[in-house]
Amino acid sequence: MFASKQLVRFFVTTPSSWNSSKALLAKLRKKTGYSFANCKKALDKHNNDAEQAEKWLHEQAQALGWSKATNVGNRKTTEGLVAVIVNKNHGAMVELNCETDFVARNSSFQTLIQMIAKSCVSVVPEVCGSNNSVTKELLDGSKLSSLSAPDGKTLADHVALNIGLLGENMTLKRAVLVSTKDDILLSGYSHPSPKEQNEALLGKYGAIVAFNSKDQQPLSDEQIKLGRQLCQHVIGMNPKSIGNNETDKPQDNADDETVMIYQEYLLDPETKVEAVLQEGNVNVVDFVRFECGETDVVTEDVSAARAQA
Repeated sequence: MFASKQLVRFFVTTPSSWNSSKALLAKLRKKTGYSFANCKKALDKHNNDAEQAEKWLHEQAQALGWSKATNVGNRKTTEGLVAVIVNKNHGAMVELNCETDFVARNSSFQTLIQMIAKSCVSVVPEVCGSNNSVTKELLDGSKLSSLSAPDGKTLADHVALNIGLLGENMTLKRAVLVSTKDDILLSGYSHPSPKEQNEALLGKYGAIVAFNSKDQQPLSDEQIKLGRQLCQHVIGMNPKSIGNNETDKPQDNADDETVMIYQEYLLDPETKVEAVLQEGNVNVVDFVRFECGETDVVTEDVSAARAQA
């Protein structure tokens, strides 16, 4: 990873004795991703105190990041990633955008969205509560930016830091927080090639499905596996609602079907989802799907997918 040219110019080098340990310099460079010149300046400035040097580097980069964010703020961010993190009854899915797919593949960008997802899932109990069987709360970019990271800084601060580091505009687009009662489990999935790092999944698409057993018994391993497969179905088939036999009718053309129970099952197109749920003894209670870069984003009613009572 390389610091942006602007970041390099920001750190004006001054004559000093090159007394920094090469091993310490290399370690700081590897840990932070900043240039050798910037890392050496930080170590010289803080008498080889690596912790203080790292703190100073981040502070300076963040200051540059805010300036850089202002300069690049009008540049479109149509690429990026979706991160999905689920912990039994709590889940979160976030979308972080950038300008190019090259930056979306950068380890710093991926570490950033991992941290954002963890920060989101940590506030689920506070934001969602536990009064309803399923509670979903959608956070727009403004609300998401104001959340605190584990270090006490806002998520907006961390995005600014990475804008300064990577030199490309980034946008915190949205997040959804999900909470369920004990008898309803959450499953999450991302696509393509879900990359798991510290419990979060990264991809261009993401889905969270809330489901339980039809007989209200604890879910078996096979049912939990089915929950993950239903997430794959949601990503691939993009249903708009779960559906209800009493109020919904299947479409004449299967390709036009948007009700989940009447759709062809993604993993077995010869079978309808309704039959899969019956065989697995599973109810889908709710779901939510993100597609990175989509423009027709629902920002108000995120419960539209919920099955009718």
